[in-house]
Amino acid sequence: MEREVAMSDESDSDSVAESSEGFNSKSVALRAQKKVLSRMSTRKVAKTFMDDTTADLMDHLYRIARNHSGNKKEAEKVMKDAVKIVVKIGILFRNEQFNAEELRLANDFVRKFRNLAMTVVSFYEVDFTYDKMFLVRTLAECREMLHRLIRGHLTEKSHGRIDHVFNFFGDGAFLDAVFQRESPHRKQLGLIVKDLHTLMDEGTV
Repeated sequence: MEREVAMSDESDSDSVAESSEGFNSKSVALRAQKKVLSRMSTRKVAKTFMDDTTADLMDHLYRIARNHSGNKKEAEKVMKDAVKIVVKIGILFRNEQFNAEELRLANDFVRKFRNLAMTVVSFYEVDFTYDKMFLVRTLAECREMLHRLIRGHLTEKSHGRIDHVFNFFGDGAFLDAVFQRESPHRKQLGLIVKDLHTLMDEGTV
């Protein structure tokens, strides 16, 4: 029997989750993993629940966010939100919480995100290919797919996190600053592209 599990940011109680049929091990596992997540720093979460390349990519994104915004606290907040969303969706997936329709949506998101990654690589490696509106549109589509995917599983706070992340990285001024040829973020973007190549080669993205 499937159960919808809302992962809030408040501490979970130690009571055993039950279904109408009694003990539900998947619900207990979700609560336990959520409790671990809530007590770890963002960096530790990334290193524990993500592969090394993805965690490195997140670190490079953080440096770009910090340097672009000039606001260390805001950069940390947006990356914390990004890490939590990635990890929570991963926990839901590993605990088989998505139904068939949601799994199809997740596969559609993966294909869309892979296309986005390939586009970012192309914009970095091939001169005069940068298309801001394509990135803005694709990021908006990814945002909507994530909202649909977590609906019924996570709280409104998680929906807010998705909006925070995509509002930041999908902002036209931010994209222009990152992809202009003489961008001060060129070195970090190059490291991100290197990580994207690795993730695509491994089939992670």
